[in-house]
Amino acid sequence: MDEILDVDLMAFETGSEDRRRAVVEGVTRSLATGFVYARHDLSEQMLDEAYDLLARFFALPQDVKDSYIAEGTMGQTGYTGLLVETAAISDHPDWKEMLNWGEALPSGHPLRRRFPHRYHEPVLPEADLPGARELLLRFHRDTAELQQRFLRIIALGLGAAEGIFDTMVKDGSHLTRAIHYPPMELAPGEEHVWAEAHGDINLITALPRATARGLQVMVEGEWVDAEPPEGHVIINTGIMLEHLSNGAIPVGWHRVVAEPGQSGDRISVVQFCHPTPWTVLTPLAATITPERPQAFGAVPASDRLDEVLYEINLVEDGRRVGD
Repeated sequence: MDEILDVDLMAFETGSEDRRRAVVEGVTRSLATGFVYARHDLSEQMLDEAYDLLARFFALPQDVKDSYIAEGTMGQTGYTGLLVETAAISDHPDWKEMLNWGEALPSGHPLRRRFPHRYHEPVLPEADLPGARELLLRFHRDTAELQQRFLRIIALGLGAAEGIFDTMVKDGSHLTRAIHYPPMELAPGEEHVWAEAHGDINLITALPRATARGLQVMVEGEWVDAEPPEGHVIINTGIMLEHLSNGAIPVGWHRVVAEPGQSGDRISVVQFCHPTPWTVLTPLAATITPERPQAFGAVPASDRLDEVLYEINLVEDGRRVGD
């Protein structure tokens, strides 16, 4: 498979059995690349408003943005500055800054009690941009629901029950991340790019929109530009889904690079769909066959995430690449 397909989520949910089956087949084929383009029903007005607000946030003075750093959270909420996150394959930090947020659970919830570092109160720029909290949490909730719906298609493609991921991602530690890539002419050295090649740790990632080109995906060993049709969200696969699918769905490798001569900056907002941290990642029974024997052992999702957070330089008191 050497092509990223576009599919229609709503056709799966409201169409005939033949339409549903065609969507499942299309998603399964496309995810052999680690990517698929899916028509979505997110509010375009909400997306417009969110991107406008985030552009205003990244334009704030540096000391104001720094006031939203949430120490001790390993980049899971609040602001992360330039030249911090570093791809696991590189020693050169990415030329990007980020605002991260999720949704906290009630203080007595067992997940929050056991994994307090996964369920922070969101640190959002409400003081400087009134309305930010309501808008960005709406973005987070709507996108999380979209991803849960899409996982039902993936489940059927794996030969599992349609709702097998539903419980796994209910109250999952989903992370929404707004990323600002400043103009490359401002980067401190040629060794830095917007985002070096990497695979995500989570189940799937959704990218509804970006303000400029730059995202490239690895297909059949070649870097190709990601060019989804209008009104589509890019879905890419992560390490946790590779484990659960017994390798049937590979990690979607990608990078963000400015073309030679490309000027200006870029903003994108992605959401990482995570299972609950106490989920044990082991291949689903339906994915283990004589032709595809079990390739992965069991590992808690929380432990696998902690390992990756270290690799990408987000552990504040133990950074792999110096400050």
